[in-house]
Amino acid sequence: MKRNSFIYSVTKRIARLVFSIFYQIETESKEVLSGHGPAIILPKHQYWTDIPIISLTFKPLLYFVAKKELFEYPLIRSYLSLLGGIPVDRKQSIRTLDSFRHLFFLLRAGEKIVIFPEGTYFRDAVGSGKSRLLQMILRFQSELKHRIPFIPVGIRYGERVGWRRRVEICIGHPLFAESESDAISLTHQVMEEISRICCLPKCSQ
Repeated sequence: MKRNSFIYSVTKRIARLVFSIFYQIETESKEVLSGHGPAIILPKHQYWTDIPIISLTFKPLLYFVAKKELFEYPLIRSYLSLLGGIPVDRKQSIRTLDSFRHLFFLLRAGEKIVIFPEGTYFRDAVGSGKSRLLQMILRFQSELKHRIPFIPVGIRYGERVGWRRRVEICIGHPLFAESESDAISLTHQVMEEISRICCLPKCSQ
């Protein structure tokens, strides 16, 4: 199911209103996200709120790679798909070949894709990161006319004061790689940068 820009925009407006009550979101951008060409956005993952906060941070409409378990129920699956959710089986990638094909189609169309490289929640530390999906994207990159920027994003949650909690978003400089053989080193670079801009230590999974 294709993302619906109207539903995405309405949901984003509602999220902005609700989150303004409970969060003070501040963005520090080291690099402006280009409106042209594909990009992979790679945020730190600590809470479920990371997802709407990232959608509020970037102006372009985004697609989100998410674990397939979130798509088990028909109504939820339809809604997440309309918002740009792309289900991926983290254990058996062969089961999500259709999702990968859809992902490559979106990159060819110049869309912005959000992937949480840690694969799950890591609080108070930064996970080592998963390279498999980045490897597949780099394999596809050879078919494009230019390199795909991989943009690390730090999310720092502050202490709650009354109802509100301060959240700092730091958008790092884009990283690039030439081929799928660079996937592991690229993943390492991404996680090092996320660790630096989040001011959190790295941990082994």
